[in-house]
Amino acid sequence: MIRAGIVGGAGYTAGELLRILINHPEVEISFIHSKSHAGQPVSDVHTDLLGDTDLIFSDDISVRIDVMFLCMGHGQSEAFLKENPVPGKMKIIDLSQDFRIKSMDHDFIYGLPELNRHYIKAAERIANPGCFATCIQLGLLPLAGYGLIQEDVHIQGITGSTGAGQKPMATTHFSWRNNNVSVYKAFKHQHIAEITQSIKQLQPKFDSELLFVPVRGNFTRGILCSMYTKCTISFEEIKSIYESYYKRNPFIVISEKNPDLKQVVNTNKGIVYLEKHGDYIMIITAIDNLLRGASGQAVQNMNIAFGLDDTTGLKLKAAAF
Repeated sequence: MIRAGIVGGAGYTAGELLRILINHPEVEISFIHSKSHAGQPVSDVHTDLLGDTDLIFSDDISVRIDVMFLCMGHGQSEAFLKENPVPGKMKIIDLSQDFRIKSMDHDFIYGLPELNRHYIKAAERIANPGCFATCIQLGLLPLAGYGLIQEDVHIQGITGSTGAGQKPMATTHFSWRNNNVSVYKAFKHQHIAEITQSIKQLQPKFDSELLFVPVRGNFTRGILCSMYTKCTISFEEIKSIYESYYKRNPFIVISEKNPDLKQVVNTNKGIVYLEKHGDYIMIITAIDNLLRGASGQAVQNMNIAFGLDDTTGLKLKAAAF
C-alpha cells in the first residue's frame, strides 16, 4: 500500500483528495495535517465525509510515508519545505504554484501527464499544474507539438467559484457570485507563465502572445475555455494531430459535439472539441477545476509515479442532470 499524508487539510483541494484517496485501492492515508483544526474529526470540516472516515486532523507531520500532498496556499509550500525537511525518497506532490516554473532553485517536475509523463514516472517532486493552465494546455499542446502555433492565441475561460479557494472573499460569496459574471486579471493571469513554458517545451521557437481573458462564473465548479488562432492546414489534418497526440491519454476525450460543463463535473476527464473557420482553428476544452484541475490530477500523477494505471481510483462519473 502507498502511505499518503496531506498537509493543508481543510481546503477544497484537500477535501477532494480525501474523497478520492479513502476509496483508492492502493492507498492508506497516514495523516491529514491542519494547524487550525488539529484534534477535530475530518468530517467536521468536510461534512460530506461523515460516516466515510474516522480520520482526525493532526498538527504533527510524519515522515514515515511514501507520498506527501501539499494543499496549502500559494507561497506556503516553499516555506513549509524549508521549515520541514523531508527524506529524499518521499515523493511530494505540490498543488500550489510555488514550483511550476522551472528554476535552478528546485527539482520539481511539472506534472501535466499529457506533456511530461516520462518525467513524472521517475520524479520525486511533482508540481501540479494550475486549473486554468491545465484546461488551456489540453487545447494547445497538440498544435505546439507539431510547431503549428505561429500567431497570437486568443483565449477566454470561465471558472467556478471554488477555483478561488475556500476562504471567503468579496468575489466568492453567494450573494455576489450568484446570477453574476465578471472579468478579472485580463492578459495578466498567473497561469500564462506555465502555459507559455509548456508550449516552448514542445515548440521552442514559439514567440507569439497568449491573450487570455478569465471570467468568474456563477457556478461552483468546472472550467470551460474557448481559444482560437490562425492555422491554415485542413480540419482533417488538425483532427488527426489531436487524435494522435492524445491516443495514450485515458482521460482525454476528443468530442464530435460542442461540450458543456456537466459532462466533466465530478470527473477527471478533459474534453477537447475542434472547429475550423476559414484559416482559424477554434478549440473548446472543459475540465472540473477541483479534480482534473487539481486533486484528481494530483492522484493521477501519484499513480504514474508509483507505476499504477492512470485511472486507478479515478473512475468518477459526471452528473447526468
